[in-house]
Amino acid sequence: MSIFATVLTVMRKELRDLSRDRRTLALALFMGPLLYPALMLGMGYLTENRIKTQIDKTLEVPTMGREHAPNLVAFLATQGIVAVAPPDDLDAAIRDQSVDVALRIHESYAQDWREGHPALVEIVKDSTRRDADIPGKRLQSALEGYSQQVGALRLLARGIGASVAKPINIGTQDLATPEAKRGVLLSALLPYLLILTSFIGGAYLILDATAGERERQSLEPLLATPAARGAVVSGKIAAACVIGMGTLLLTLLAFKFSAQLSTSIGRQLNVSFAAMAQMLLILLPMLFIGTSLLTYLAASAKSMKEAQSHMTWLILLPMIPTFALLVNPLKSQPWQYAVPFLAQNQLLLKVIRHEYIGPQTWAIYLAAGFGLAALLWFAAVRRYHHEKLAISG
Repeated sequence: MSIFATVLTVMRKELRDLSRDRRTLALALFMGPLLYPALMLGMGYLTENRIKTQIDKTLEVPTMGREHAPNLVAFLATQGIVAVAPPDDLDAAIRDQSVDVALRIHESYAQDWREGHPALVEIVKDSTRRDADIPGKRLQSALEGYSQQVGALRLLARGIGASVAKPINIGTQDLATPEAKRGVLLSALLPYLLILTSFIGGAYLILDATAGERERQSLEPLLATPAARGAVVSGKIAAACVIGMGTLLLTLLAFKFSAQLSTSIGRQLNVSFAAMAQMLLILLPMLFIGTSLLTYLAASAKSMKEAQSHMTWLILLPMIPTFALLVNPLKSQPWQYAVPFLAQNQLLLKVIRHEYIGPQTWAIYLAAGFGLAALLWFAAVRRYHHEKLAISG
């Protein structure tokens, strides 16, 4: 039997074994495609609903010293911000989140106002509470608008044009494409979810086909056949890659169709079929890297439990570039496309933003990705040559 035929035989055998456990197969294929879109669409809906609610509704702001600035209080009311009586202990109310934001008008406000001095008002909030973000910005924007309006009137009363106090007129030209703007939500979580899915998409099959068979003592008859160890390993990896690729494809399709059905911010999750094809090509090396690494680790484990314990730190690996880029964004450099996880993250962001990926970038990425996958495959094959592999415990 040829090596290629052996690979196909082992792959069919592993897929057939997995298909017998229909519940496990359903979880492996459909858990991600159902969970990830629901997660992102749910987050988008909750975010949009929170923003609409906090922006459109009348904002009641506990205000200390309302009697010192009646004109300011009246102006805020025209902006949908109503000053109400403060609680007895305002600071405690802020800390226990019964009040999101409050306003304190200094007792010297009226005197400073009459003398033309800056009158002190304080916005009281806990900046670590996200619920205070939108109310705080609404209140600050209204106060700044009132300050600018009064300042302009004071200048006009003195026969001075208001533009004198504004020597520079600052404008902004946003060069971001509409596709890039729509991809802001996608770029937040989608790369991590796709990288994680490709990296451990075939985890169950690989762990069961190596550590599981070793524990059940069914691996020894397979290794006793004249089939080459490399072909056996390749067949198991190929079977895991088939499951992983199926999960990836179903996940992308689920994102696309759920985004099309959405009527809110979730429509930003929509991706074209061409973009999906590019994403699959980007994630293909990671699929081989993940399954090859898992094969080596599972072959090195003495039991199924030990093999499963590796999943704790493996799940954390795709998080590294995501969090690193949030803290310290990087400009695209050629070397980045040779670094596992970082390369996938950067390329997926390019696809989401509809940016062009040049031949040189593809060459660096595919060479580095499949090169690392080949090294891990070789390590797994060498591990399968150990005679103790077939002995459980």
